Amino acid sequence: MTIGTTPHRGRPARPKQAALVTVETDMAPAGGSSALAPAETPRDRPPAPDVRSYQTDSSPSLSEHADVAVGVALAAGLTLVTFIAGVGDALGSNTWVQLVLIVIGVALCLAVLTVGAPAPRWGVTSLVLFAAVAAFTALSIAWSVQPDNSWLEANRTLSYLAVFAGAMALARLFPERWAGVAGAVALFSTAIGLYALIVKVFPETFDAHGTIGRIYLPIGYWNATGLIGALGVPACLWAGARRERARAMRALAVPAVAVLVTVAILSYSRSALCALIVGLACWFAFVPLRLRGALVLGLGLVGAAALSGWALATHGLSDSNVAPAARSSAGHGFGILLVCILVALGVAGLLAAYAMDRAVLAAAVRKRIATGLLMLVALVPLAGIVAVAASSRGLTGEISHAWHSLTEQKYSLADTKSRIGNLESSRPRDWSEGLKVGEHALLDGVGAAGYGTARTRYAKDVFVVQHAHSYVIETFADFGLIGLALNLALLVAWGIAAARTVGVRPREVPPARVPERAALLTLLCVVIVFGADSAIDWTWFVPATTVLALLCAGWLAGRGPLAEPVGRLAQRRRLTARPALGAAVIAIVALALLAAWTVVQPLRASDAYNAAYSALARGDTRSAFADARTAAARDPLSVQPLWALSDAYSAIGDERSAREQLVKAARLQPQNPNTWLALGTYDLQRARPALARADFGRALTLDLNSSAAIAGIAQASAREQAAASK
Repeated sequence: MTIGTTPHRGRPARPKQAALVTVETDMAPAGGSSALAPAETPRDRPPAPDVRSYQTDSSPSLSEHADVAVGVALAAGLTLVTFIAGVGDALGSNTWVQLVLIVIGVALCLAVLTVGAPAPRWGVTSLVLFAAVAAFTALSIAWSVQPDNSWLEANRTLSYLAVFAGAMALARLFPERWAGVAGAVALFSTAIGLYALIVKVFPETFDAHGTIGRIYLPIGYWNATGLIGALGVPACLWAGARRERARAMRALAVPAVAVLVTVAILSYSRSALCALIVGLACWFAFVPLRLRGALVLGLGLVGAAALSGWALATHGLSDSNVAPAARSSAGHGFGILLVCILVALGVAGLLAAYAMDRAVLAAAVRKRIATGLLMLVALVPLAGIVAVAASSRGLTGEISHAWHSLTEQKYSLADTKSRIGNLESSRPRDWSEGLKVGEHALLDGVGAAGYGTARTRYAKDVFVVQHAHSYVIETFADFGLIGLALNLALLVAWGIAAARTVGVRPREVPPARVPERAALLTLLCVVIVFGADSAIDWTWFVPATTVLALLCAGWLAGRGPLAEPVGRLAQRRRLTARPALGAAVIAIVALALLAAWTVVQPLRASDAYNAAYSALARGDTRSAFADARTAAARDPLSVQPLWALSDAYSAIGDERSAREQLVKAARLQPQNPNTWLALGTYDLQRARPALARADFGRALTLDLNSSAAIAGIAQASAREQAAASK
């Protein structure tokens, strides 16, 4: 059996296609071709009342160039999202990213309605359930413990819905661009990984004030940066193992794998490493390019071991709080090693691609190699068990110790390289508190993004934690059993749609679609990696990782069975001739405008709020009042404009109105300890110790470890005693 298909160029010949292919809606074979079977005659052909013209590529070279263009464009867009949105907590930058994502997603959906070829409603159930999740997120504002944060989370979910819908639309409009999508995942993740390593090489330029040894840029969160590496490895394995590209392109996959694995290791992210292992297991289980992929992975791991080993052994690269000069010196040495290893891996990848194209292996030989690789993988856990059994604690003792370390509610763990092999974590603490929050709001939760506010009622420490570090736990805390049910239904519906696309039975996939199926299975592995990481981290809230995963998930849901034709019509539909279609277009545009308005309002309110305090700083109370009221009108769910109004009233000596604004803020968010702290501080400063003590007491019931509330109660009590003794 031949491993490669073209011994000399490494690229198989492709049959030329016509620019426009007439397709029978229900009779077209794979690839959208309308060619009839040899035994079929015009008389035998069944009637086809709805014959459409689907646009396809006119030549193989055009198709390859289109794949490159799509891959580069998608990778560039994902890179912009990464650098602009960052970790996802900056209101200004994230607002504009969300607006752009909504506009692009809506435009693609409108394009499907106007020029998309007729097709069954593949993936529509997933889309409807995703919309239901977004709607429930917005609805939770009504009972949220911090409704302004819930509004922001609803905006984020709306933008994610637009990404998912847009990816489905892309798959309907340009189904032949599957290679461009998979290539975009590999290109984007490799670019981010290289940037992360370059930061290590030139810390004085890219991270002059950084003190952490872990890789965390460009996202700003080490686990998310490590996850980017894990997400990209399956795509790079596919890029290096596929048979349809030139050797030079496939050779680059080897150094790319080395870069991505190195980033995952040097981020010290155990969640990313676990997700990477899950992704590799799935890729080798699903994708029929195992031997080629094993060679690419093996060469990449050799390079990653050299790079990671060097970095972990170098004080200036792996440790925190290192002097800038030491960081720069170590980084420059690491840069030289990085260039040398990547060049060597590129050459090794080229030789490997040449060997894979030239080698001819019998089926028995391939089976023996595969068996040997499986045995080698199986020996890894066996060797671990033997090593554990030979330790001082023994096998059972080590298992007991590992379980205790894994489940103990630690409050913090140092950001050092030792954490890679350490099972201790703060996750059990976060999960325990999330379960308590959900148990006390069992049906509908505490509202979107409410975990960070509600957890302080049950927390045993003073650490500020905004996320439960688990999508499942946080969904239970924020949305209760209803939210869990909606998300489970979405997962099941999407799983059915994805299985329909890739084909549960490989033999049913047309031979011409086998390469596409390998790429789609790779996209499935990318989604699985993201899901595995989200189960133990809060990467759902990081736009860079989530948009990438939703792009893959939406494509899988919208593509439909590989044997069925999808694509674009030769001519645009006339909306005036289709009233229902015209109404759908109008409805989508109206919903898009409403979504854009809701997304931008918190930012506009924040700008007015900042303008109010700027006016107060320069003594312009009239402008301060106007700006604060504008902020309150734009975001009536936020307490910040009310605080600004209180300060404005205090500036003109109207203490009664000033306190009224603080009371209004406490009534607006009665379950937020910060509103009661603000009211208590005001009363304490105005010599109202009894009122202040009550305010601080309410805050303490909402935040058991609030040092400000404890100190406020003590000061108020002391003043009451002093007043009573006079």
